[in-house]
Amino acid sequence: MSELLLVRHGETEWSRDGRHTGFTDVALTGRGERQAEALRPLLAGRTAAKVLVSPMKRALRTAELAGLDGAEVDPDLHEWDYGGYEGVTTAEIHRTRPGWYLWDDGVVPGPPEHPGETPAEVGARADRVLARIAPWLDGDRGDGGDVVLVAHGHFLRVLTARRLGLPPAAGALFRLDTATLSRIGTEHGRPALVAWNQAAA
Repeated sequence: MSELLLVRHGETEWSRDGRHTGFTDVALTGRGERQAEALRPLLAGRTAAKVLVSPMKRALRTAELAGLDGAEVDPDLHEWDYGGYEGVTTAEIHRTRPGWYLWDDGVVPGPPEHPGETPAEVGARADRVLARIAPWLDGDRGDGGDVVLVAHGHFLRVLTARRLGLPPAAGALFRLDTATLSRIGTEHGRPALVAWNQAAA
C-alpha cells in the first residue's frame, strides 16, 4: 500500500531564528543544504509515484538535493500566510500579546496581498492537496509507489491532522523539525502514522 511521505525543507536563516516564514522566499543556509542532501538515505529504496513541492525556493532546493526527481509544483503547498506576523518571532509577539498561540489565536492582518490565514483556511488548502493525491494513495493511479510532499512545517502539520481525520488546529500536536521525513500509512484501511519527524543520522 502506498504511503504519504512528508518532507519539511532544510534550515533557513529565518527558521533557525524562529521567525515566521510564510511567503518570504528565504533560501536554505549551508547547513540547510547539507540537511537536505542527508535526506537521500531516508528516501533510498522507495519508489515515488507522485512528488509535489511547494513553489518556495527553500522547498524546491530541498527536493532537488534530496534526489526527488520529477517534482511538480503545487501552489497549495505554500506555508501558512502569517499576515502581520510574517518575519516575527513568537517571543516578539508575546511582548504585546502574552500567551499568544498560533493554533488558537491565529494571526493579525498583513498587507492586502497577504492578509493572513486561519487554521480552517490552511486546512482547506490541505484538503485540496489530499483530494488531488487520493488516486495515487488509493492505488487507482500509478504503480503503487509513495506520494511525496515537500513543503513547510506548519502546513504539513495541518495536512497531517486532516489526513488523520482531525481538525486543522490539531496540527499543534505534531512537532516538525527542518529537513525531516515523516510517513503516514494505513492500518486496517485507515490512515495512521508510521514514522514522524525523522532526521538523517
